[in-house]
Amino acid sequence: MHTQEQTSPMSRTIQSAARARKSENTMNTECYAAELAFDWGDQTHAFALQGAGAKIETGSLGASPESLHGWMEQLGERFKGQPVALAVEAGRNALMHALLAYPWLVIYPVHPATSQHFREAFVPSGAKDDLPDALVLLNILTQHRNLLRPLKCDTAETRKLHALVTARRAAVDRRTQLGNELRSLLKGFYPQALELCGDDMASPLALDFLARWPQLKSLQAARPSTLRDFYFAHNVRRPDVVASRLERIAGARALTADPAVIQPSVLQVQLFVAVLRPMQKHIAVLDDHIAEAFAVHPDAAIFRSLPGAGPALAPRLLVGFGADRSRYPLATSIQKFSGIAPVTVRSGKQLWIHWRWNAPVFLRQTFVEWAGQTVVHCPWAKAFYRQQRDAGKRHQAALRALAFKWIRIVWRCWQSRIPYNEATYIDALARRHSPIINTLSSS
Repeated sequence: MHTQEQTSPMSRTIQSAARARKSENTMNTECYAAELAFDWGDQTHAFALQGAGAKIETGSLGASPESLHGWMEQLGERFKGQPVALAVEAGRNALMHALLAYPWLVIYPVHPATSQHFREAFVPSGAKDDLPDALVLLNILTQHRNLLRPLKCDTAETRKLHALVTARRAAVDRRTQLGNELRSLLKGFYPQALELCGDDMASPLALDFLARWPQLKSLQAARPSTLRDFYFAHNVRRPDVVASRLERIAGARALTADPAVIQPSVLQVQLFVAVLRPMQKHIAVLDDHIAEAFAVHPDAAIFRSLPGAGPALAPRLLVGFGADRSRYPLATSIQKFSGIAPVTVRSGKQLWIHWRWNAPVFLRQTFVEWAGQTVVHCPWAKAFYRQQRDAGKRHQAALRALAFKWIRIVWRCWQSRIPYNEATYIDALARRHSPIINTLSSS
């Protein structure tokens, strides 16, 4: 009986990942003076340390910067500055920033899901503690380091820009959340303000309007000339629009006259206004810093050349790719990492294709949002999007397909350090007899 050994798709994936990272992970076990694992905690940090040929040492140290740096300096003296491999859960940015000060450390970030699955495999009870978690990380480092990728920092310009765009996104998300809460509050006692302020609750018009007239009673007490001047000062100058709003104010009726509802609600409106005003100013300051950092970045010209990538999206795209060309050796590398490339699951006769669940949300949003902008600013992108929609795909699925195509184009520009040229790409589509050319010609 003849048997043939077969390799499962999962095994092939693991083997290919190991081969792809072997060139990066050139140090073998003998090259490290020790292997170390950290489990970061709020009060204490647990560690597991194994020197070459020695027993595993475990312990903990205080969470203060003084304790951490003092212990690391002792470790550097103990091993005389020789390389030490360190495993730590990815996402511990505060710890990463502190550890980067020690050039003899080779840091291996471990995905939190990986350490969790290892822990669940060996501790089915579900028990969890810092010290056993450090031992799990050490086990992953010593036994499976060929599947890990050592941390390689990007350039200082890129890291600064990354921090700025991330801070701006967090501020914008917080502003959106506050605006939605303010909108919900107004619906409960002063719904007319939603019509009179516009859609953006954080706009200067809305904030100034609510600061002056936080309830319907004070609004209806204002003179029509005062209201007219207010709208004129906020660039609402069409006579018919202003007249319709004045008419709406004059005929408005309060949703409720209960002071137990109105008075606390007015105080909350004033609170929202007081929080949103400085937030708007700080977001504008972040925009200025982002523009300044982006302008001096060596790769700025590449991402500035992309259609629809304005002052907000171009820096986000730049930090998405980074400056290290070896990080994404193939276009598929960033397509998969960003979550734009779908996942294929095969089991027996079943086939399931779905989007990636474990992907950086901000990066995926960046590519999809930019793809939506290219539909407006790029003729071939609009034609491709139309093809996807005609084929039955929904809006978001069509944008992801367009983003998938755009990533390959931008990756080529990024690798060659040549800005995007629309005419060059259209010529390439024509040479390949792409169906997009026919759509462009007909339109």
